[in-house]
Amino acid sequence: MKIVDSIYGEFKIEPIIQDLINTKEVQRLKKIHQGGANYLTNSTWNVTRYEHSIGTMLLVKILGGSVEEQIAALLHDVSHTAFSHLVDLVLENEDEDYHEKIYKKMINESQIPEILIKYNYNPNEILFDEKRWTILEKSSPDLCADRIDYTLRDMFQYKGITKIEINKFIESLIIYNGEIVLNNIEIAEWFTETYYKEVIDFFMNPLNVYSNQILSKAIQKALSSGEINKNDLETDDEILLNKLKKTQNKEILELISKIHEGIHVEYNELNYDIHQTQKIRLIDPMVLIDGKAVRASSISKKIQKKIK
Repeated sequence: MKIVDSIYGEFKIEPIIQDLINTKEVQRLKKIHQGGANYLTNSTWNVTRYEHSIGTMLLVKILGGSVEEQIAALLHDVSHTAFSHLVDLVLENEDEDYHEKIYKKMINESQIPEILIKYNYNPNEILFDEKRWTILEKSSPDLCADRIDYTLRDMFQYKGITKIEINKFIESLIIYNGEIVLNNIEIAEWFTETYYKEVIDFFMNPLNVYSNQILSKAIQKALSSGEINKNDLETDDEILLNKLKKTQNKEILELISKIHEGIHVEYNELNYDIHQTQKIRLIDPMVLIDGKAVRASSISKKIQKKIK
């Protein structure tokens, strides 16, 4: 089977990858938006968890990752709830990791382990030991396939970067001691700037914050009144939103009515209705200089300034 991605192009994938893509658990991700509720206020913010999962898997493949690591990449977000990280707001989960807490449960309740066993893979070894996969996942401020893909994908979709820039960046990636590093400081500076565009101009965009805050309040009210339960959070954006719209609760309906295209919100540090704190997201790539991997910030004042 061949698969085509808007960023990386066309690739032939392994039969096991094809079977996993066709599971209802992975297909569900087509109806879960990366940015939570923000697509309701700006329809161009429409990247899905499915696109990101496919992209992360392909990037691991491009970088020479094993089939096992490609599987882990494909499935790394399979437990994301409806509206992605918005549910962390609903449940007041500051670490933004609710999907990780329910990951094992959702995997074990799916047909995924059966497919892996059919191809002679051990689900426990592939899926429940994230530290094994140093291309797929690394803690901030390091590069990893997950962090790279959502940054490139969002910024390409929202016209922040070009395909030419993406290709140049991917050509600059090197696997050194099992981890992703860059081969020159200029490309490290470019990615650092791009990543902070993602964090500041997109994640922290006032319209983004507004839409997620308002819908999270509606979901909180629906949970507390018993009109939905936590299992409903494990459906998808469309199903959960439709369930909220069918409520007779006027407070919930009023909140939902405030989330639509054309809303204007203003950033004001002194006079505000909504305040949101988010986990700090930093990037400081490792760069290979004279055969040694060093932090980009140690040799770039531009990156030092961006991090500050």
